Amino acid sequence: MAQQRKVFPIGSEVVAKYDFHGTKNRELSFQKGDILTITRYSNDPEWHYAKHAQGRDGIVPTNRLAVRGVQLQAMPWFHGKMDRETAELVLQPRTDGLYLVRESNHFPGDYTLCVVFNGGVDHYRVKKDGRGMSVDDMTFFSNLIELIEHYSADKDGLVCELRRPVEKEGQKEFCVDQKAFAESGWVINQRDIVLKEEIGSGEFGVVHKGVYNGKMVAIKTLREAKNMDDFLVEASSMTNLRHENLVQLLGVKLSPLPIFIVTEFMAKGSLTDYLRSRGRSVIKWSDQYNFSWHVSKAMVYLESKSVIHRDLAAANVLLNDEGIAKVSDFGLSGRIEQIKAGGKFRVKWSAPEALKDNNDFTTKSDVWSYGILLWEIYSFGRVPYPRIPLNDVLDKVNGGYRMEKPDNCPDQMYQIMLKCWKSRPSDRPTFVQTQRLLEEAKPFVR
Repeated sequence: MAQQRKVFPIGSEVVAKYDFHGTKNRELSFQKGDILTITRYSNDPEWHYAKHAQGRDGIVPTNRLAVRGVQLQAMPWFHGKMDRETAELVLQPRTDGLYLVRESNHFPGDYTLCVVFNGGVDHYRVKKDGRGMSVDDMTFFSNLIELIEHYSADKDGLVCELRRPVEKEGQKEFCVDQKAFAESGWVINQRDIVLKEEIGSGEFGVVHKGVYNGKMVAIKTLREAKNMDDFLVEASSMTNLRHENLVQLLGVKLSPLPIFIVTEFMAKGSLTDYLRSRGRSVIKWSDQYNFSWHVSKAMVYLESKSVIHRDLAAANVLLNDEGIAKVSDFGLSGRIEQIKAGGKFRVKWSAPEALKDNNDFTTKSDVWSYGILLWEIYSFGRVPYPRIPLNDVLDKVNGGYRMEKPDNCPDQMYQIMLKCWKSRPSDRPTFVQTQRLLEEAKPFVR
Protein backbone atom coordinates (compact mmCIF):
# COMPACT_ATOMS: atom_id res chain seq x y z
CA MET A 1 0.00 0.00 0.00
CA ALA A 2 1.47 3.36 -1.05
CA GLN A 3 2.39 5.76 1.73
CA GLN A 4 0.16 8.84 1.88
CA ARG A 5 1.88 12.04 0.80
CA LYS A 6 2.61 14.42 3.64
CA VAL A 7 1.77 17.94 2.50
CA PHE A 8 2.36 21.13 4.44
CA PRO A 9 0.61 24.18 2.97
CA ILE A 10 2.86 26.54 1.02
CA GLY A 11 3.75 29.49 3.23
CA SER A 12 3.20 27.53 6.45
CA GLU A 13 5.77 27.43 9.24
CA VAL A 14 7.01 24.04 10.41
CA VAL A 15 9.36 22.90 13.15
CA ALA A 16 12.09 20.30 12.78
CA LYS A 17 11.38 17.22 14.91
CA TYR A 18 14.79 15.65 14.16
CA ASP A 19 18.20 16.70 12.84
CA PHE A 20 18.82 16.42 9.09
CA HIS A 21 22.23 16.66 7.43
CA GLY A 22 21.85 17.17 3.70
CA THR A 23 24.29 15.32 1.45
CA LYS A 24 23.26 16.79 -1.91
CA ASN A 25 23.59 20.35 -3.18
CA ARG A 26 19.90 21.18 -3.06
CA GLU A 27 19.26 19.64 0.38
CA LEU A 28 18.80 22.03 3.29
CA SER A 29 20.38 20.89 6.57
CA PHE A 30 18.66 21.70 9.86
CA GLN A 31 18.63 20.77 13.54
CA LYS A 32 15.83 19.68 15.81
CA GLY A 33 13.82 22.73 16.86
CA ASP A 34 14.73 24.86 13.82
CA ILE A 35 11.90 26.81 12.18
CA LEU A 36 11.35 26.51 8.42
CA THR A 37 8.83 28.02 6.00
CA ILE A 38 7.49 25.86 3.16
CA THR A 39 8.02 27.71 -0.14
CA ARG A 40 6.94 25.22 -2.82
CA TYR A 41 6.42 21.53 -3.59
CA SER A 42 8.86 19.24 -5.37
CA ASN A 43 8.22 16.38 -7.79
CA ASP A 44 8.93 13.92 -4.98
CA PRO A 45 5.89 13.74 -2.64
CA GLU A 46 8.13 13.20 0.40
CA TRP A 47 10.17 16.39 -0.09
CA HIS A 48 9.28 20.10 -0.03
CA TYR A 49 11.27 23.24 -0.73
CA ALA A 50 11.70 25.37 2.39
CA LYS A 51 13.45 28.44 3.74
CA HIS A 52 15.28 28.39 7.06
CA ALA A 53 14.63 31.14 9.63
CA GLN A 54 18.27 32.16 9.11
CA GLY A 55 17.67 32.72 5.37
CA ARG A 56 19.06 29.51 3.85
CA ASP A 57 16.79 27.57 1.50
CA GLY A 58 16.66 24.18 -0.16
CA ILE A 59 14.79 20.91 -0.28
CA VAL A 60 13.79 19.10 2.95
CA PRO A 61 12.29 15.72 3.91
CA THR A 62 8.73 16.16 5.21
CA ASN A 63 8.93 13.16 7.57
CA ARG A 64 11.28 15.13 9.84
CA LEU A 65 8.98 18.13 10.14
CA ALA A 66 5.81 18.95 12.05
CA VAL A 67 3.26 21.77 12.02
CA ARG A 68 4.21 24.45 14.56
CA GLY A 69 0.72 24.75 16.01
CA VAL A 70 0.22 23.89 19.69
CA GLN A 71 -2.79 21.64 20.12
CA LEU A 72 -5.34 21.92 22.91
CA GLN A 73 -5.96 18.88 25.10
CA ALA A 74 -9.54 18.01 26.01
CA MET A 75 -10.60 17.74 29.65
CA PRO A 76 -13.97 15.92 29.44
CA TRP A 77 -13.96 15.34 33.22
CA PHE A 78 -13.78 19.08 34.01
CA HIS A 79 -17.22 20.45 34.92
CA GLY A 80 -16.40 24.10 35.60
CA LYS A 81 -18.62 25.81 38.15
CA MET A 82 -20.35 23.14 40.23
CA ASP A 83 -21.12 23.06 43.95
CA ARG A 84 -20.32 20.19 46.28
CA GLU A 85 -23.90 18.88 46.46
CA THR A 86 -24.34 18.78 42.68
CA ALA A 87 -21.01 16.99 42.25
CA GLU A 88 -22.12 14.28 44.66
CA LEU A 89 -25.39 13.84 42.75
CA VAL A 90 -23.55 13.57 39.44
CA LEU A 91 -21.05 10.99 40.71
CA GLN A 92 -23.24 7.96 40.10
CA PRO A 93 -23.15 5.00 40.38
CA ARG A 94 -20.92 5.16 43.45
CA THR A 95 -18.16 2.89 42.20
CA ASP A 96 -14.66 3.35 43.62
CA GLY A 97 -12.47 5.60 41.48
CA LEU A 98 -15.28 7.47 39.74
CA TYR A 99 -14.18 11.11 39.56
CA LEU A 100 -14.61 14.63 38.20
CA VAL A 101 -12.91 18.00 38.59
CA ARG A 102 -14.76 21.25 39.29
CA GLU A 103 -13.88 24.83 40.15
CA SER A 104 -13.42 25.47 43.86
CA ASN A 105 -16.31 27.41 45.38
CA HIS A 106 -14.41 28.57 48.46
CA PHE A 107 -11.01 29.26 46.85
CA PRO A 108 -11.45 31.13 43.53
CA GLY A 109 -8.82 30.11 41.00
CA ASP A 110 -8.29 26.69 42.59
CA TYR A 111 -9.98 23.41 41.66
CA THR A 112 -11.59 20.50 43.50
CA LEU A 113 -10.97 16.85 42.63
CA CYS A 114 -13.99 14.73 43.60
CA VAL A 115 -13.41 10.97 43.99
CA VAL A 116 -15.84 8.18 44.92
CA PHE A 117 -14.67 5.63 47.54
CA ASN A 118 -16.63 3.21 49.74
CA GLY A 119 -19.95 4.76 48.75
CA GLY A 120 -18.91 8.32 49.65
CA VAL A 121 -17.22 11.22 47.86
CA ASP A 122 -13.90 12.75 48.90
CA HIS A 123 -13.23 16.34 47.81
CA TYR A 124 -9.58 17.35 47.37
CA ARG A 125 -8.59 20.96 46.97
CA VAL A 126 -6.19 21.45 44.05
CA LYS A 127 -4.14 24.55 44.85
CA LYS A 128 -2.62 26.73 42.12
CA ASP A 129 0.39 28.97 42.61
CA GLY A 130 3.66 29.86 40.92
CA ARG A 131 4.96 26.32 41.37
CA GLY A 132 2.03 24.75 39.52
CA MET A 133 -0.97 22.88 40.92
CA SER A 134 -0.95 20.37 43.75
CA VAL A 135 -3.20 18.31 46.00
CA ASP A 136 -0.64 17.86 48.79
CA ASP A 137 1.88 20.74 48.42
CA MET A 138 4.51 18.12 47.62
CA THR A 139 3.94 16.99 44.04
CA PHE A 140 3.27 19.74 41.48
CA PHE A 141 1.83 19.60 37.97
CA SER A 142 1.77 22.15 35.15
CA ASN A 143 -1.86 21.42 34.26
CA LEU A 144 -4.89 19.35 35.24
CA ILE A 145 -4.24 16.69 32.60
CA GLU A 146 -0.85 15.88 34.12
CA LEU A 147 -2.47 15.71 37.56
CA ILE A 148 -5.22 13.34 36.37
CA GLU A 149 -2.74 11.11 34.53
CA HIS A 150 -0.57 10.87 37.66
CA TYR A 151 -3.39 9.87 40.02
CA SER A 152 -4.88 7.51 37.45
CA ALA A 153 -1.64 5.51 37.56
CA ASP A 154 -1.02 5.79 41.32
CA LYS A 155 -3.31 6.90 44.15
CA ASP A 156 -0.26 8.53 45.82
CA GLY A 157 -2.11 9.68 48.94
CA LEU A 158 -5.68 9.72 47.57
CA VAL A 159 -8.27 7.26 48.84
CA CYS A 160 -7.85 5.33 45.58
CA GLU A 161 -6.55 5.82 42.06
CA LEU A 162 -8.73 7.59 39.49
CA ARG A 163 -10.45 4.95 37.37
CA ARG A 164 -13.37 6.39 35.41
CA PRO A 165 -14.40 10.01 34.77
CA VAL A 166 -17.86 11.48 34.75
CA GLU A 167 -17.82 13.44 31.49
CA LYS A 168 -19.37 16.87 31.22
CA GLU A 169 -22.35 17.21 28.89
CA GLY A 170 -22.13 19.83 26.14
CA GLN A 171 -19.06 21.96 25.41
CA LYS A 172 -15.86 20.48 26.84
CA GLU A 173 -12.99 22.43 28.37
CA PHE A 174 -9.39 22.36 27.18
CA CYS A 175 -5.90 23.04 28.49
CA VAL A 176 -2.40 23.26 27.05
CA ASP A 177 0.76 21.32 27.83
CA GLN A 178 3.55 23.88 28.33
CA LYS A 179 6.09 21.45 26.85
CA ALA A 180 4.24 21.66 23.52
CA PHE A 181 5.33 25.29 23.10
CA ALA A 182 8.99 24.32 23.42
CA GLU A 183 8.60 21.32 21.10
CA SER A 184 6.98 23.54 18.45
CA GLY A 185 9.64 26.23 18.64
CA TRP A 186 7.52 28.96 20.25
CA VAL A 187 9.48 29.48 23.47
CA ILE A 188 11.49 32.70 23.76
CA ASN A 189 14.41 33.12 26.15
CA GLN A 190 14.02 36.01 28.58
CA ARG A 191 17.47 37.39 27.73
CA ASP A 192 16.24 38.08 24.17
CA ILE A 193 13.44 40.35 25.40
CA VAL A 194 13.72 43.98 26.50
CA LEU A 195 10.61 45.13 28.37
CA LYS A 196 9.73 48.81 27.90
CA GLU A 197 6.87 51.12 28.85
CA GLU A 198 3.31 50.02 29.55
CA ILE A 199 0.96 50.70 26.63
CA GLY A 200 -2.29 49.19 27.87
CA SER A 201 -3.99 46.44 29.81
CA GLY A 202 -5.66 43.25 28.70
CA GLU A 203 -7.91 40.58 30.12
CA PHE A 204 -5.05 38.86 31.95
CA GLY A 205 -2.62 41.64 32.74
CA VAL A 206 -0.57 44.56 31.48
CA VAL A 207 0.58 45.06 27.88
CA HIS A 208 4.06 46.54 27.36
CA LYS A 209 6.01 47.76 24.40
CA GLY A 210 9.25 45.81 24.07
CA VAL A 211 12.11 44.75 21.85
CA TYR A 212 12.73 41.19 20.64
CA ASN A 213 15.59 40.36 18.28
CA GLY A 214 16.00 44.05 17.50
CA LYS A 215 12.34 44.57 16.52
CA MET A 216 9.60 46.44 18.37
CA VAL A 217 7.00 44.05 19.80
CA ALA A 218 3.99 44.01 22.11
CA ILE A 219 4.27 41.91 25.27
CA LYS A 220 1.25 40.67 27.19
CA THR A 221 2.11 39.77 30.78
CA LEU A 222 0.18 37.41 33.01
CA ARG A 223 -1.16 39.19 36.09
CA GLU A 224 -2.02 36.15 38.25
CA ALA A 225 -0.76 32.55 38.14
CA LYS A 226 -4.32 31.24 38.55
CA ASN A 227 -5.10 32.48 35.01
CA MET A 228 -2.17 30.59 33.46
CA ASP A 229 -4.30 27.94 31.72
CA ASP A 230 -6.50 30.52 29.98
CA PHE A 231 -3.45 32.59 29.06
CA LEU A 232 -1.81 29.60 27.40
CA VAL A 233 -5.03 28.61 25.62
CA GLU A 234 -5.03 32.07 24.00
CA ALA A 235 -1.39 31.62 22.96
CA SER A 236 -2.05 28.13 21.58
CA SER A 237 -4.89 29.47 19.43
CA MET A 238 -2.48 32.00 17.93
CA THR A 239 0.10 29.33 17.05
CA ASN A 240 -2.36 27.66 14.70
CA LEU A 241 -3.50 30.76 12.82
CA ARG A 242 -1.43 32.81 10.35
CA HIS A 243 -2.90 35.53 8.16
CA GLU A 244 -1.80 38.98 7.07
CA ASN A 245 -4.81 40.51 8.85
CA LEU A 246 -4.41 38.67 12.15
CA VAL A 247 -2.01 39.96 14.80
CA GLN A 248 0.88 37.50 14.65
CA LEU A 249 2.28 35.60 17.62
CA LEU A 250 6.09 35.67 17.79
CA GLY A 251 6.55 33.47 20.85
CA VAL A 252 5.99 32.95 24.56
CA LYS A 253 8.25 33.21 27.60
CA LEU A 254 7.26 30.54 30.10
CA SER A 255 9.89 30.81 32.82
CA PRO A 256 10.71 32.38 35.08
CA LEU A 257 7.32 33.87 35.91
CA PRO A 258 5.61 36.05 34.80
CA ILE A 259 4.65 34.43 31.50
CA PHE A 260 4.83 36.66 28.41
CA ILE A 261 2.95 36.43 25.11
CA VAL A 262 5.01 38.29 22.50
CA THR A 263 3.25 39.57 19.37
CA GLU A 264 3.99 41.93 16.53
CA PHE A 265 3.76 45.61 17.50
CA MET A 266 0.87 47.59 16.04
CA ALA A 267 2.10 51.17 16.17
CA LYS A 268 -1.21 52.98 15.57
CA GLY A 269 -3.06 51.14 18.34
CA SER A 270 -6.69 50.07 18.40
CA LEU A 271 -9.08 50.91 15.60
CA THR A 272 -11.47 52.44 18.14
CA ASP A 273 -8.88 54.92 19.39
CA TYR A 274 -7.72 55.71 15.86
CA LEU A 275 -11.25 56.45 14.64
CA ARG A 276 -12.00 58.69 17.60
CA SER A 277 -8.72 60.60 17.61
CA ARG A 278 -8.47 61.27 13.85
CA GLY A 279 -12.10 61.81 12.94
CA ARG A 280 -13.58 63.02 9.69
CA SER A 281 -10.81 65.51 8.95
CA VAL A 282 -8.24 62.73 8.52
CA ILE A 283 -10.14 59.49 7.82
CA LYS A 284 -11.64 59.23 4.34
CA TRP A 285 -14.20 56.86 2.86
CA SER A 286 -11.36 54.88 1.31
CA ASP A 287 -9.77 54.40 4.76
CA GLN A 288 -13.04 53.23 6.24
CA TYR A 289 -13.53 50.81 3.38
CA ASN A 290 -10.00 49.46 3.74
CA PHE A 291 -10.50 48.83 7.47
CA SER A 292 -13.76 46.99 6.67
CA TRP A 293 -12.02 44.95 3.96
CA HIS A 294 -9.03 44.00 6.11
CA VAL A 295 -11.22 42.73 8.95
CA SER A 296 -13.40 40.86 6.48
CA LYS A 297 -10.35 39.06 5.06
CA ALA A 298 -9.28 37.98 8.54
CA MET A 299 -12.77 36.70 9.32
CA VAL A 300 -13.00 34.78 6.04
CA TYR A 301 -9.78 33.05 7.07
CA LEU A 302 -11.07 32.26 10.58
CA GLU A 303 -14.32 31.01 9.05
CA SER A 304 -12.33 28.68 6.77
CA LYS A 305 -10.58 27.29 9.87
CA SER A 306 -13.89 26.85 11.76
CA VAL A 307 -12.67 29.32 14.37
CA ILE A 308 -15.23 31.54 16.12
CA HIS A 309 -13.86 34.83 17.43
CA ARG A 310 -16.64 35.57 19.96
CA ASP A 311 -15.39 39.09 20.76
CA LEU A 312 -15.16 40.92 17.44
CA ALA A 313 -15.17 44.70 17.97
CA ALA A 314 -13.16 47.71 16.81
CA ALA A 315 -11.35 47.63 20.18
CA ASN A 316 -9.96 44.22 19.17
CA VAL A 317 -8.70 45.44 15.79
CA LEU A 318 -5.22 46.99 15.73
CA LEU A 319 -3.47 49.15 13.11
CA ASN A 320 0.17 49.00 12.09
CA ASP A 321 2.33 51.84 10.73
CA GLU A 322 1.00 51.33 7.21
CA GLY A 323 -2.63 51.52 8.37
CA ILE A 324 -3.24 47.79 7.87
CA ALA A 325 -5.98 46.55 10.19
CA LYS A 326 -5.40 43.25 11.99
CA VAL A 327 -7.78 41.32 14.22
CA SER A 328 -6.49 40.46 17.70
CA ASP A 329 -7.70 38.62 20.80
CA PHE A 330 -9.03 35.59 18.91
CA GLY A 331 -8.23 33.21 21.79
CA LEU A 332 -11.46 33.84 23.70
CA SER A 333 -12.99 30.40 23.11
CA GLY A 334 -14.09 28.63 26.28
CA ARG A 335 -13.92 31.67 28.56
CA ILE A 336 -17.31 33.27 27.86
CA GLU A 337 -18.85 32.46 31.24
CA GLN A 338 -15.74 33.70 33.03
CA ILE A 339 -15.79 36.99 31.15
CA LYS A 340 -19.52 37.47 31.64
CA ALA A 341 -19.02 36.97 35.38
CA GLY A 342 -16.27 39.57 35.34
CA GLY A 343 -18.57 42.16 33.80
CA LYS A 344 -16.36 42.71 30.72
CA PHE A 345 -18.61 40.98 28.19
CA ARG A 346 -19.49 43.12 25.15
CA VAL A 347 -23.29 42.98 25.20
CA LYS A 348 -23.71 45.65 22.51
CA TRP A 349 -21.57 43.71 20.03
CA SER A 350 -23.11 40.28 20.64
CA ALA A 351 -25.79 38.56 18.59
CA PRO A 352 -29.09 37.95 20.43
CA GLU A 353 -28.61 34.17 20.44
CA ALA A 354 -25.13 34.56 21.98
CA LEU A 355 -26.59 36.45 24.95
CA LYS A 356 -28.82 33.57 25.96
CA ASP A 357 -27.90 31.19 28.76
CA ASN A 358 -26.62 28.55 26.35
CA ASN A 359 -24.12 30.99 24.77
CA ASP A 360 -24.95 30.01 21.17
CA PHE A 361 -21.81 31.36 19.50
CA THR A 362 -21.27 30.50 15.84
CA THR A 363 -19.64 32.07 12.81
CA LYS A 364 -23.01 33.73 12.21
CA SER A 365 -22.83 35.41 15.63
CA ASP A 366 -19.42 36.74 14.55
CA VAL A 367 -21.13 38.09 11.41
CA TRP A 368 -23.55 40.03 13.63
CA SER A 369 -20.59 41.49 15.53
CA TYR A 370 -18.95 42.39 12.23
CA GLY A 371 -22.02 44.46 11.38
CA ILE A 372 -21.62 46.32 14.66
CA LEU A 373 -17.93 46.85 13.88
CA LEU A 374 -18.87 48.35 10.48
CA TRP A 375 -21.20 50.75 12.30
CA GLU A 376 -18.29 51.73 14.58
CA ILE A 377 -16.08 52.40 11.56
CA TYR A 378 -18.62 54.64 9.84
CA SER A 379 -19.60 56.45 13.04
CA PHE A 380 -15.92 57.18 13.80
CA GLY A 381 -15.72 55.05 16.91
CA ARG A 382 -18.99 55.88 18.65
CA VAL A 383 -20.28 53.36 21.18
CA PRO A 384 -23.07 51.29 19.57
CA TYR A 385 -26.72 51.89 20.52
CA PRO A 386 -26.14 55.46 21.72
CA ARG A 387 -28.68 56.74 24.27
CA ILE A 388 -29.99 53.20 24.88
CA PRO A 389 -29.21 51.83 28.39
CA LEU A 390 -27.14 48.65 28.30
CA ASN A 391 -29.84 46.59 30.04
CA ASP A 392 -32.40 47.59 27.40
CA VAL A 393 -30.35 46.70 24.31
CA LEU A 394 -31.34 43.04 24.04
CA ASP A 395 -35.06 43.75 24.42
CA LYS A 396 -34.88 46.49 21.80
CA VAL A 397 -33.00 44.25 19.36
CA ASN A 398 -35.38 41.32 19.91
CA GLY A 399 -38.21 43.75 19.28
CA GLY A 400 -36.83 44.53 15.83
CA TYR A 401 -34.84 47.69 16.49
CA ARG A 402 -31.70 48.23 14.41
CA MET A 403 -29.31 51.17 14.64
CA GLU A 404 -29.76 54.02 12.19
CA LYS A 405 -27.29 54.66 9.39
CA PRO A 406 -24.33 56.75 10.60
CA ASP A 407 -24.05 60.26 9.14
CA ASN A 408 -22.51 60.26 5.63
CA CYS A 409 -22.27 56.46 5.59
CA PRO A 410 -22.68 55.08 2.03
CA ASP A 411 -26.01 53.32 1.57
CA GLN A 412 -24.24 50.22 0.26
CA MET A 413 -22.28 49.81 3.50
CA TYR A 414 -25.37 50.32 5.65
CA GLN A 415 -27.16 47.62 3.68
CA ILE A 416 -24.35 45.22 4.55
CA MET A 417 -24.79 46.08 8.24
CA LEU A 418 -28.52 45.32 8.03
CA LYS A 419 -27.83 41.96 6.39
CA CYS A 420 -25.43 41.12 9.24
CA TRP A 421 -28.16 41.99 11.77
CA LYS A 422 -30.81 39.56 10.55
CA SER A 423 -32.63 38.02 13.51
CA ARG A 424 -32.23 34.45 12.31
CA PRO A 425 -28.57 33.41 12.06
CA SER A 426 -29.31 31.36 8.93
CA ASP A 427 -30.48 34.55 7.17
CA ARG A 428 -27.17 36.32 7.73
CA PRO A 429 -24.43 36.09 5.09
CA THR A 430 -21.29 34.07 5.61
CA PHE A 431 -18.04 36.03 5.71
CA VAL A 432 -17.28 34.86 2.17
CA GLN A 433 -20.62 36.34 1.07
CA THR A 434 -19.96 39.48 3.11
CA GLN A 435 -16.69 39.93 1.26
CA ARG A 436 -18.53 39.73 -2.06
CA LEU A 437 -20.95 42.39 -0.84
CA LEU A 438 -17.98 44.60 0.02
CA GLU A 439 -16.54 44.11 -3.45
CA GLU A 440 -19.86 45.16 -4.97
CA ALA A 441 -19.92 48.24 -2.72
CA LYS A 442 -16.35 49.30 -3.52
CA PRO A 443 -17.13 51.58 -6.49
CA PHE A 444 -19.49 53.62 -4.30
CA VAL A 445 -17.19 54.24 -1.34
CA ARG A 446 -13.82 55.25 -2.80
